[in-house]
Amino acid sequence: MGRYRWRGTLGPAVPIAPGTRADKFELFFDLVFVVSFFIITRATAANVTPRELLHALLVLAVLWWCWVVHSVVASRVRLGEGFVPVAMVLGMAALFTFALALPQAFEDPQHGGAGPMLVAASYVAIRLVHLLLYLHAVRGKANSRRKMLQFLPEMAITTVLLIVAAVLPQHLDDPGLAALVRDGLWVAVVVIQYGSGLLAGTWGWELPSAEHWTERYDLILIIALGESVISVGVGGNLLGKPVTWQAIPAAMLGIIFTAALWWAHFDFVGPAARIALHAARDGPRVAMARDAYAYLYLPMIAGVILFAIGAEELIRVITDPAGGVGEPAHGPAVPMLFGGVMLYLAADLAFQLRTLRTVTWTRIGVLVVLAVALPIGGELPALAALALLTAICVALVTIEAVVFADSRRALRAVILEEKTAHEAHEVAWRARWHEGEPPTAMD
Repeated sequence: MGRYRWRGTLGPAVPIAPGTRADKFELFFDLVFVVSFFIITRATAANVTPRELLHALLVLAVLWWCWVVHSVVASRVRLGEGFVPVAMVLGMAALFTFALALPQAFEDPQHGGAGPMLVAASYVAIRLVHLLLYLHAVRGKANSRRKMLQFLPEMAITTVLLIVAAVLPQHLDDPGLAALVRDGLWVAVVVIQYGSGLLAGTWGWELPSAEHWTERYDLILIIALGESVISVGVGGNLLGKPVTWQAIPAAMLGIIFTAALWWAHFDFVGPAARIALHAARDGPRVAMARDAYAYLYLPMIAGVILFAIGAEELIRVITDPAGGVGEPAHGPAVPMLFGGVMLYLAADLAFQLRTLRTVTWTRIGVLVVLAVALPIGGELPALAALALLTAICVALVTIEAVVFADSRRALRAVILEEKTAHEAHEVAWRARWHEGEPPTAMD
């Protein structure tokens, strides 16, 4: 009885309506992902090697799958209403623990398996919270419950693989073999996760609010872009030090090219894709939501993390008193900077193709230009390499703003009309508060 009284005190779970948008609790939940992205960037930047990059991409992929499952739950129940926030706080705690343990996920097996076991345990906790919430949200819909239960084998197998990856390498005498087995198990986890999403198909899934789905994914991408700015400032040692003339143009270039990448997606492609998802129905809508958002946003965020690491290293070279503005970049800084931007734009191009069924010549052209400019940037001073990348990104959004001006104006007109109609409805509804008429839940 106590469980029901507790639920009655806080209120029941509230389902998502077709016009639902993201609420403030969901933004609060995303703070944990800010920490997660930051930890992945910091851990990778500390020692940039091919194996460390592989590890970073693996933990990002597993973390992103947790985000996808979270977004599926949030597509059916309002996370900020009723007793749901209490359950989600438990999920946040587990996710925060998962994020803090990520740097130890691939630690030397000879040092013990406490870190990898903590990763596995917190992963189980996150998945269980989401599973129980989703089953509660669709308790009256047999098809939806049956569909989610189909993912129990994926959840069980990936959990077992993470536990084996934490325990088995400790018992292998050959350190190289131990690392290879551990990495292989993590690769298997990622393949099973994303493969199960494709094999499950679209039958049994529902997406009541396309607005909520697109807004949640757009916000997490903005968070990733914002985290890249933080990484540049913190990792480049721009905080807590006297401002130098080298640091000012470096910081400005970092902000400008990040803003250009934001513009490349959110000025036209993102808003047009939102309308396309609204226009789709039933299975095609679910398939587009899965392919374009759940899957293609992952390489976009991976690109953000890669170029954040590269930009951080370039800015560190620029602001280093021992080097200075004329010092060339060392190691993988330029390849990661240019390669990360190329990955981001290539994934955005695939996103455009999947949602809008179009490919713009400017996006293909900029990928070719970046590929040609990469070896050139490696020979330039660090500041010049950063300026070259910034110029290319700014040129892309400038050319598109001019060449596709008519399409952009038409899209903006539709979006403005939609916003105006929505705002007028809200104003009319709230006007009753001034007239003394109490609002009802049915309005």
